Amino acid sequence: MNVSRIDLNLLVYLDVLLRERNVTKAADQLGITQPAMSNGLKRLRNLFDDPLLIRTSQGMTPTERANELQPIISELIIGLEKAVQPRANFDPLDSDKVFRVMASDYAEATLIPPLIAKLRTQAPNIILDIMTPSDVSFPDVEQGRVDMVINRFDSIPQSFHQKVLWSDDFSCLISKGNPVLKKFSLDSYLKAKHVWVSKTGMGVGVGMNPDDVQRLGWVDEALTRIGVKRQITVFTRHYQTACLLAEQQDLIATIPSKMARHHNNNDRVSIVPPPFIIQPIALTMAWSPLLQNNPAHQWMRQLITQTAEEINRGDV
Repeated sequence: MNVSRIDLNLLVYLDVLLRERNVTKAADQLGITQPAMSNGLKRLRNLFDDPLLIRTSQGMTPTERANELQPIISELIIGLEKAVQPRANFDPLDSDKVFRVMASDYAEATLIPPLIAKLRTQAPNIILDIMTPSDVSFPDVEQGRVDMVINRFDSIPQSFHQKVLWSDDFSCLISKGNPVLKKFSLDSYLKAKHVWVSKTGMGVGVGMNPDDVQRLGWVDEALTRIGVKRQITVFTRHYQTACLLAEQQDLIATIPSKMARHHNNNDRVSIVPPPFIIQPIALTMAWSPLLQNNPAHQWMRQLITQTAEEINRGDV
């Protein structure tokens, strides 16, 4: 039997006929004429090569084949009805959905706290599972096992949807006891010791080589363009660690400004612009095309975008 040639209306007819066991009542329920239903039963008998319903002293009685078909056809009709029903609106107040979000350390420190504050009031039962770049691969995202990834990416698969949440420039976080502040210049910056912090993309990281400028990232690429090099003493993948080291040691942390602004009220550090030009970075949210039209996912993307816009304006 060629399934593609089956008239689905016939299956609806059969579902009602097997419930009503009466051609006239089945026709009335479906809003068609009795002859049309009789013709439908004739076609069904040809389709399944079985009488399906036989007239007896007790009325129309289903055959053994019909009894076998009834639960199958009923389940199929229910599935079809669900498939063609308009998708229910997502209600964040009633949802207990778990969203799995890969966020870089930078995104986790700047974006996630105000996002969670919004969730507490708008969707108190939703759960965030925040994952690190080392926890996730692009196939995980592509297959929808991770809802979204938020980081600075050198490249993203073309099939992914993406949105730039904001661009950020750089600031230097320096202990107020660090003598470099007395005359902060490119020369004094280069003579100082530095803590490096960065992690783009996804996947398990590897050890850093101070001479591998391309892998060192934006700050060191900017220095290379003007023909100089800084002295990196500590490599870390965590911005909080870099900030603590800048506060407690004679180390300079050159970090994105939105991260540095978390220390605006810290009287142990100074936040100053770098003495050279560094290209801004973009924080990007990316997700699988499989989730593009999911109502819950759409709502979360909108909330993340709204939160990012407020952070970018300085509202939070």
